[in-house]
Amino acid sequence: MALVRWNPTRELMNLEKEFSKLFNTFGSRFGLRENGDDFENAVWSPLTDISEDNDKYVLSMDIPGVEKKDVKISYKNGSIIVSGERKQESEEKSSKYHRIERAYGKYYREFMLPEKIVEDKIEAKFKDGTLTVTIPKAEEAKPREIDIKVN
Repeated sequence: MALVRWNPTRELMNLEKEFSKLFNTFGSRFGLRENGDDFENAVWSPLTDISEDNDKYVLSMDIPGVEKKDVKISYKNGSIIVSGERKQESEEKSSKYHRIERAYGKYYREFMLPEKIVEDKIEAKFKDGTLTVTIPKAEEAKPREIDIKVN
């Protein structure tokens, strides 16, 4: 009997993909962009924390078991796109799996960024299965205090 992996979140991703196809078809008629093959072929999405301070936005993404060479980061049309693939170790024929919960295969995440960032200073670091992308804010986007004058 073949091992069949069922992932309940995959059903939600499939629904999201179908809605995205619908909106992309609609949007392409009006000049909106499409996500492309990476999104369509994704099997899972890494969990991500997004934080902000006065100077920057930070994306912290969990992608354990993925090597640096299997991570692709790009900036395009105001979005940061992280994609790649987590490869499964070869199954041993003598082993009997009772449960497989980790997702394998292609992954994809896209994050729309505010317009006021410094594109050429975006940095990414990969350590211990966590990808950290730092996106600096442009000067005009940083909060500033206004002095109050008393007469």
